[in-house]
Amino acid sequence: MIRPTLRIFAAALAGIACTALAPPPPSGTVTIRVTNVRNAKGEVHVELCPKAKFLSDDCPFAGSAPAQLGTTVVAVPGVPADDYAVQAFHDENRNRRVDRVLFGIPKEGVGFSNDAPIRMSPPKWDDAVVRFAGDQTIQLKMRYFLGGSGPGGR
Repeated sequence: MIRPTLRIFAAALAGIACTALAPPPPSGTVTIRVTNVRNAKGEVHVELCPKAKFLSDDCPFAGSAPAQLGTTVVAVPGVPADDYAVQAFHDENRNRRVDRVLFGIPKEGVGFSNDAPIRMSPPKWDDAVVRFAGDQTIQLKMRYFLGGSGPGGR
């Protein structure tokens, strides 16, 4: 007869073994096609944020690519399957932040997954959330509030 203490130990050991043998959650590369980039200055920076980090500068998955007039493609590898919102900005002066003017209006282009609306305030999580499960490509439109908009700054 196995003692109760040994039974608990055996069950715990079996649980640890199953956890160690379980495959890691699926992950993949998220490719973001950012359209409406008005010029080739600087870079386009994107971040994939879980709900708790949305609209912060502390998102766990990020990538950048040199800005290309029209469409810039940024790939972010190693993203585990989950719900995220993508936030992007056109860092024209390469200072790694969104420059702002009076009342917090962005001087540089910004964009969000699902082209989530910006109505006198940042977009809401529910409007920007996307389910990622492995390799995936999404598209979003860069929006400019000051200066020209779109390819060529028109």
